[in-house]
Amino acid sequence: MTAALPVGSSAGKPLRDGERAATPGQLIAAAAVLLGVAAFMSLSIGSTGITLTALPRVIAALVTGQGDAAVARDQLVLLDIRLPRLLLGAFVGSALAVSGAMMQGMFRNPLADPGLIGVSSGAALAAALVIVVGDRYLATPTALGRVPFAVLPVAAFCGALSFTLILYGIATRAGRTSVATMLLAGVALGALAASGIGLLVYISDDRQLRDLTFWSLGSLSGANWIKTMTLGAAIALALIVMPFLARTLDALVLGEAEAYHLGVPVQRAKLSAIVFASVLVAAAVATCGVIAFVGIVVPHLLRLVAGPRHGFLLPASACLGGILLVAADTVARTVAAPAELPIGILTAAIGAPFFLWLLLRGRGVIER
Repeated sequence: MTAALPVGSSAGKPLRDGERAATPGQLIAAAAVLLGVAAFMSLSIGSTGITLTALPRVIAALVTGQGDAAVARDQLVLLDIRLPRLLLGAFVGSALAVSGAMMQGMFRNPLADPGLIGVSSGAALAAALVIVVGDRYLATPTALGRVPFAVLPVAAFCGALSFTLILYGIATRAGRTSVATMLLAGVALGALAASGIGLLVYISDDRQLRDLTFWSLGSLSGANWIKTMTLGAAIALALIVMPFLARTLDALVLGEAEAYHLGVPVQRAKLSAIVFASVLVAAAVATCGVIAFVGIVVPHLLRLVAGPRHGFLLPASACLGGILLVAADTVARTVAAPAELPIGILTAAIGAPFFLWLLLRGRGVIER
């Protein structure tokens, strides 16, 4: 078992105010600009291009209710396809990044990720069960032999929460939750879920295998207003709760004993962080499939440039996570046009090298 890296350090070197590359205000301003650029790219780029000059006309026509046939077509594309996809991508990226920041704070390790506690694995296993086994019992003729699509996110959400409850039960003894046991149990449950998914892949037919593969790679292609508003409610809850959790996570970074002496209810704080992060990840995975590395890359990058205070880190992670996923989705829709690249491939291509860089950068500390 390797030693944990303090979340307020960079390869063992603590961040100091004078060493920060940017202030929180500067980062917020930069994030606002990047969000505007990413949103414009997402709305204007696609198989039906809406140019820089056409976009204001489309928006004006929405307000006035007037416009020609071309503007009406662009309105349809904008309102029914791209706008819900833009908002859903921002919500999913925010949920994954905030849950990653919370896990890193609770585990006191900048390499922690929501996937480590088995939430994503539980969602993936439940979705695989629906796609392969439920296909025989829930499929309807109107759905062309497929399971109704609304069943899949519900099953994935239930699977994620079920794994979280099992994990919490394993790691809790005599009213105390062991973070180390939770981490190891999460790895074991993830391996168990992977074996179950492998078995389902083996017994699936060609169509089921194709559906399972595309879902496991992650995509925003099924975005609609119902999914967007449902996930938006979870993110709104996150924004409300975040200020109350920030000071608690700051205290936990110092260690459980130190947090207890500061008056923090450690057991309740850990339970709140686990449940809150699990709900966010479960909602994101149930909606869009498995999207990796966002929970590692975004909060750790913000810690490097602005420090470890969660009062800024949590909302900044929500903002930057949304920007990252919206930008990645725009690339996924255009890089292989007219086909669409699964967004999970892009996030893994970005996140895996970054994760390796973190390991190499902190190797001296990890080995001690």
